Amino acid sequence: MARRVYLHVGAPKTGSTFVQDVLWRNRRELKRAGILLPGSARAQDAAMTDLRQVPWRDADLRWTWDRLAAKAREWSGDVIISNEGLGGASSAQATRAVESLRPAEVHVVVAGRDLWRTLPSTWQQSIRARSGWRFGAFLGAVERGEFETFWDNYTANRMLRRWGDLVPAERRHLVTVPPPGAPHDTLWHRFAAIMGIPDDLCELETPTSNPSLGAAEAEVLRRVNLALGDRFPLRRPYQEVVQRHLVDSVLRQRENGLRFGVGLDRAEWVAELAEQQIKELRDYPCRIVGDLEELRPTGMTQSRSPDELDDGQVLNTAIETIVAMLEQAEALSRRADRRYEEILARVRTRVDGGVRRRLRRAARP
Repeated sequence: MARRVYLHVGAPKTGSTFVQDVLWRNRRELKRAGILLPGSARAQDAAMTDLRQVPWRDADLRWTWDRLAAKAREWSGDVIISNEGLGGASSAQATRAVESLRPAEVHVVVAGRDLWRTLPSTWQQSIRARSGWRFGAFLGAVERGEFETFWDNYTANRMLRRWGDLVPAERRHLVTVPPPGAPHDTLWHRFAAIMGIPDDLCELETPTSNPSLGAAEAEVLRRVNLALGDRFPLRRPYQEVVQRHLVDSVLRQRENGLRFGVGLDRAEWVAELAEQQIKELRDYPCRIVGDLEELRPTGMTQSRSPDELDDGQVLNTAIETIVAMLEQAEALSRRADRRYEEILARVRTRVDGGVRRRLRRAARP
C-alpha cells in the first residue's frame, strides 16, 4: 500500500514539462529513494484521458486510470502522478481519482501563473491542439464570460477547489511560477520541497528550449488546422503528423521576431482579474509554495495580435515553412537511404557468411 500519493494535476503552461522531464529523467534514483512514478509519461497521459473520458482519446490505448491507480497502490513508499491534463477533470472524475488511491495519504499539487502570460500561451496551446479560432475571438470569449473552460482548465482557483476540496487543507499545495529572469531551478525546488525530494537526489539540466510560436507562425498553423477538415481528428495522429513534422520540426525552429500578447488595451482588465485571483487564493486554505505576488502581472507592454497580420506576411511565412519542410523531407529521405544501405550490408554479410559455411561443409570428405 502506498504511503503518500502526490497528484500534480496542472495547470497547463506552468512549467509542468520541465518538472516532468526532471522526474522521468531521474526515475531510477527516485525509485531507489522510495518514490515511484508508476507507468511512464505516456501511460499517465493515457490514464488521464481515460479518467476524463475525453472524446479525443485513442481507443487502442491500454493504460486506464484504474490500471495506473493499481500500480500506485502496490507500492510501499511514496508515489508521484503528474499530468497537467488532470486539472480539467470534473468534480466527479476528481473524486473517483482520489478515492481510487486511498487509503494512501493523497496530496494535490496545483501550479499557478500570472494571467498576462497565461492568456496568450493558452490560446497558442489550443492552436497546437488543432483549434482554429482567432486570438481576438479567444480573448473576447474569456472577457465576456463565454469560455469558462479557460478558468476551469488553465487557472489554479477552480482547479484547487475541484481537487483540493477532496483532501485536508494541509495536503493542498499551490506552487506559484517564478517571474521571468528567476533561476531556472527555482520551480523545480518548489515542487521537490512539497514531494519530499532531497535537493541532491535528482540531476538537473538546463531546461531544453521550448519556444513559443511567433504571431505569423501561429497564424499559419491556425489556418492549416482549418484546412485539415476532418483529417487527424484524434490527438495522437495529429501529434505524430502535424505536431511532429510541421510544428516541432519547422515552426518552432524559426527565429520569429514578431511576438504577440494580450495588448495594452486589455491591461486594466487583466490586472483586475489578477487581483481577484490573488484574493481568492489568499482566502483558500492551502499551503502556498512561492509567493502570491508572483501572480500579479508585470512588464505589460504593447504587442501585436496574430489577427493584425496581413495576408502577405502570412503567405511569406507559409512559403518559408514549405521550403523548410522540403529540406526536412530531404534529410529524412537521406536518413532512410542510409538506414536501408546499412541493413542491406548486414544482410549481405550474413548471406555471404552462410554461403561460405555451406561451401566449407560441402568440401569436407
